[in-house]
Amino acid sequence: MQVILSHNNLDFDALASMIAAGKLHPEAVPVLPSRATSEVEHFITIYKNIFPFLRPHECEWDNVESIILVDTSYIDKQLPDRLHLLPAIIYDHHVDQVPDSPSITIYECEAVGATITLLSEHLKKNKQPLSPLEATVFALGLYSDTESFTLPGTTARDLEAGAFFLHQGANLKVVDQFREVPLTSDQQHLFQKLLEESEIHTVHGIELMTAFLDQEHYTGHLAHITRKLLQISGLDGVIAAVRMGKKVFVTSRAQTEQVDFRPLMSTLGGGGHAQAASASSKDSTLDDVRRIIEENLETIVKPALTARDLMTSPVRVIAPETTVETASKMLYRYGHSGFPVAENEKLTGIISRRDIDKALHHGLGHAPVKGFMQRDPFWIKSDTRLETIRSLMMEEQIGRLPVLKDDKMIGIVSRTDLIEAMHGPNVIESRREAAAPVKRQVTNTMERMLAPQILQLLKMIQKKCEDMQMRAYLIGGIVRDMFLNIPNEDLDIVVEGDAIKVAEQLQIEYGGKVRAHEIFRTATWSHSSGCKIDLTSARTEYYDFPAALPDVEPSTIKEDLFRRDFTVNTLAVSLNKNSYGELTDYFQGLKDIYAKRLKVLYNLSFVEDPTRILRALRFEARFGFRMDPQTKYLAEENMELLASVSYARLADELSRLFLHSDPRIGAERLIAFSVSSRLFSETIPSETTSRRIRRLYCYEKLMEKAEVIFPSSKWMGYLIQFLPSDVSLVKKTAAYGLNKQDKRTAETWVKWMENESMGKWSKMNDSQLHRELVHFEAFVLVPFINAFAPKATRQKLSRYLYRRETITSWLTGKDLIESGFKPDTCFSAMLFEAELLKMQNPGISKSSLIEEVRPLYVGRTK
Repeated sequence: MQVILSHNNLDFDALASMIAAGKLHPEAVPVLPSRATSEVEHFITIYKNIFPFLRPHECEWDNVESIILVDTSYIDKQLPDRLHLLPAIIYDHHVDQVPDSPSITIYECEAVGATITLLSEHLKKNKQPLSPLEATVFALGLYSDTESFTLPGTTARDLEAGAFFLHQGANLKVVDQFREVPLTSDQQHLFQKLLEESEIHTVHGIELMTAFLDQEHYTGHLAHITRKLLQISGLDGVIAAVRMGKKVFVTSRAQTEQVDFRPLMSTLGGGGHAQAASASSKDSTLDDVRRIIEENLETIVKPALTARDLMTSPVRVIAPETTVETASKMLYRYGHSGFPVAENEKLTGIISRRDIDKALHHGLGHAPVKGFMQRDPFWIKSDTRLETIRSLMMEEQIGRLPVLKDDKMIGIVSRTDLIEAMHGPNVIESRREAAAPVKRQVTNTMERMLAPQILQLLKMIQKKCEDMQMRAYLIGGIVRDMFLNIPNEDLDIVVEGDAIKVAEQLQIEYGGKVRAHEIFRTATWSHSSGCKIDLTSARTEYYDFPAALPDVEPSTIKEDLFRRDFTVNTLAVSLNKNSYGELTDYFQGLKDIYAKRLKVLYNLSFVEDPTRILRALRFEARFGFRMDPQTKYLAEENMELLASVSYARLADELSRLFLHSDPRIGAERLIAFSVSSRLFSETIPSETTSRRIRRLYCYEKLMEKAEVIFPSSKWMGYLIQFLPSDVSLVKKTAAYGLNKQDKRTAETWVKWMENESMGKWSKMNDSQLHRELVHFEAFVLVPFINAFAPKATRQKLSRYLYRRETITSWLTGKDLIESGFKPDTCFSAMLFEAELLKMQNPGISKSSLIEEVRPLYVGRTK
């Protein structure tokens, strides 16, 4: 028996989700919780014959074998404990909840406005028809939980769900009747009393109303009353607490994302959404509840956004004597729309792109910017609030405001920063997270995952950087892989200082070799143990044009991490004495690793380096990651830029994709993003490519069983599986060759196509094929015949190759000598003839082979 459950105090979203889950899982039985809101109880009373539910006392709990949870990840504490151990399917939109079932088979939890949205997507995908009444109930759940699509957590998916319900015949009049129940006279009285008893509190610039009331009788719809208080007061949030008989009920509503009631309601034993939460208690008095609420008001309000949250820091400035032309190039380099002008570390002016463009238009690129800058510019302090900044920018027509502290510039707020703050709260949250990174001690993880010799090398680097008063961090794939439990010995170290000098000092003290790259201020220290350590100076990068190699300049670890490709690669582990093993996570990379989520750090990431698109697909294939929606959108939008990348850089990523992950999965990701059409002018249908790739993979594994190891150049073989039988396209694969072996392989394929070798091979027997192909390795032959040979020829050549590679009893020179032959130049001819005979007749004995080739010895037997 399978049951469908939800949270206590059942609301319309939970009710709708239970009904929808019943449609998706028709064998499951919905069981109502012990309590529901009065609106829901009213609805169930009217429609109980149409939507049959079990009450808790009617359910045979001992027969339950699995459960489905909707609109919650928790099992009601009043239900039997054994339910926690049963297999569970969860549909929920409360992403902050942690499931308490250890046997989850499906866990679908996404940040949408209502759980019914998630279930509607399954109903739509399965093309399950809805009755108008079902569509109405589902719309009622959706409209209730999103406050008619006005709550901040509402997403585009919620609106799409609403449209789906309307298409299925949802009646909005009925939705409105149940959602906006008119206040009864008793409820109106409670509303008036709460309004009279209310107090206004200002917390971090947010205005909150609290209202407390004591009454003996029960009055329903406190949530509805609280919503009315919010509407009529126009405040940012309302908390209403009423003792009704032996219980205290608390309900809260807010209309700003700066308010999050969940911590407070959790303290009171309740829960809900950030801007709509509730709790109830039998054990607390109204005075107890009042004290808890008033003591915790600070915790439910996020501090108001200030210049410190919005500003960009450190600030790039130019000197008054900087030429207009130089300033113009710097604007392009850094993507800014203007620069502060500073002299002796003091702000003296601001110059905008418009000012610079005008000067250039008049041929004054050689002139210093001090002649065009705005002098005595407006500036702000770090604690200036967003509202003040907005007013100042609008009133004074200013595009950027320097942030000063003790006459020194510590940051700058631009018009773009302000827009992001007003319309993109997630951006500001990410900035706050970046400003205060997550830190945790991971020394134990390092000792568990890293080899002893690696740990010893890290200690050497620590000591040397300590001596040179520089800070060093372990970064990159090795840190990521520690948390994926994947062995990795590629040591990448970032130094806040000169990495080349550190490498040179390591060589002096511990030996080894150093190879330096002056342009990028990087060095590779090859230790005598065989380990190679890449040391990089912390730097920031800029690109002169899309797909260009980056120019660099010194920076801090934070800016160095910001130039990385994805958040999962932005983790840094301190190697410094006082903080050894401390993980610094500015961009929530560890959270994304555990969620198997790929996110770029900024929207121009793929523009600056399109090969990151291929890297994303490689990570998807290798680690099972998936790009988040924004990253996926950016990858698709910038796919055309791959055409501007050099063959060598494309080949580097493609080879890694096929060599370091399952090539079948890698190929499917390339197909899904139509990458091959950006690499070649013509390709074959994706279904054909998929078949080829799977078949080639099987051939490769078959050869491995015969102890034939395909070298690294095998990746080229997977590349040609995307191509039609066109010699001009196969010629192009040579350009992707990373080494001489890759290029020779491609040239061999071209030669075979130009000589129409496939037709000749189809008419040969195994002996003739061996004479023709003996000098070609399997990794060259197999991909070619797999891609371009007709089925009969492919099967024939595959049999030949398999026979060639699995025969173990070849005749050898030693066999000839032991049979009485003296070493002679004709041995090679004799042995090759023996190979041909063996290919024709694998079961022939060595003695028979010797007799067959004896005539080739020209009569000089012993």
